[in-house]
Amino acid sequence: MKKRIGVIFGGRSGEHEVSLRSARSVLQALDPHNYEVIQIGITLDGEWVVGENVLEALEQRQTQHLMRVCLLPEPGHHRLYLRKAQGNHIVLEPYQSLDVIFPVLHGTFGEDGTLQGLLELAGIAYVGAGVAASALGMDKALFKQVMQAHHLPVVDYLVFTRTEIETDRSRVVEEAEALAPYPLFTKPVNLGSSVGITKCHNRAELMAGLEEAARYDRRILVERGIDRAREIEVSVLGNEQPIASVPGEVVPDEEFYSYASKYLNNATQLLIPAPLPETLSQEIRRLAVAAYRAVDCAGMARVDFLLDPRTQEVFISEINTIPGFTEISMYPKLWEASGLPYSQLLDRLIHLALERQAERERTQYTFRRGE
Repeated sequence: MKKRIGVIFGGRSGEHEVSLRSARSVLQALDPHNYEVIQIGITLDGEWVVGENVLEALEQRQTQHLMRVCLLPEPGHHRLYLRKAQGNHIVLEPYQSLDVIFPVLHGTFGEDGTLQGLLELAGIAYVGAGVAASALGMDKALFKQVMQAHHLPVVDYLVFTRTEIETDRSRVVEEAEALAPYPLFTKPVNLGSSVGITKCHNRAELMAGLEEAARYDRRILVERGIDRAREIEVSVLGNEQPIASVPGEVVPDEEFYSYASKYLNNATQLLIPAPLPETLSQEIRRLAVAAYRAVDCAGMARVDFLLDPRTQEVFISEINTIPGFTEISMYPKLWEASGLPYSQLLDRLIHLALERQAERERTQYTFRRGE
């Protein structure tokens, strides 16, 4: 019997367009013999929509013909409801039941634990990390703190608030410059796909970078730059017993792996497997699984590293709990190089989602004295 899979994409995020590209690849690869797929789009305004050609409608930003739906935060239903206007009221009408939700959302309100919280309340199986791991993976500052608590290597950093930058910029700049010599990186704490990231070579660029990052989040990360750092990525798959793919290396066409390098220029090189000594490759894979376990990740994640070419020191940069799934994305490419083709990878992720839900259902959530 076919499983009914709700693929959610779009979202109220700076990574909306990236999500649409990832979703197109996922939708094309899900085997119609095994799955009945329901496309669930989330517009830039946050509306959930279904109907004919949802992906194309979001790409063209022409969603007027689509039907508005919602998912109730109540266990047992596992169903989308149509939202229909009747006078001054909204009436809910059952639409489709679902077996598994496959979020293909990047960034805020999709990858940060908020959607996962709704799915937990609804008691429905879903692909990927839970609430805590998603939130930690999105929050670069908290992620680094967890890595440090587990004695895993990260690059030196500082965190500032948007208010500090606006009211006491001179102090912020002085503290940032005391962290390390230029270059420094400025990043929004909660965002991905390199949106809002600036490599700063001097004070003027640092001030501009702080302002740019502050557009996208109220907390801003300043990070020590590593001269000519090599960018290594590892895909991790699994629940209780995660495994790591072969490492890959990103060779960007710009100074760092920017949004344009990832999705627009088509000049970035992906070296799979990464040209690394076997002992170093194994250590990076070990660190990837250790980082995955440290945040209690599930399903999937891509763990990114910075490798200092002078000292051969390895630093964990970040973990992406819903990595890109486009035709050029590293996550599926690394698994393909490790012997797991794209369509089989999707099958495995759906299986892991159902396995994780079965494990959740073993947990007792009520307590009565005397039981």
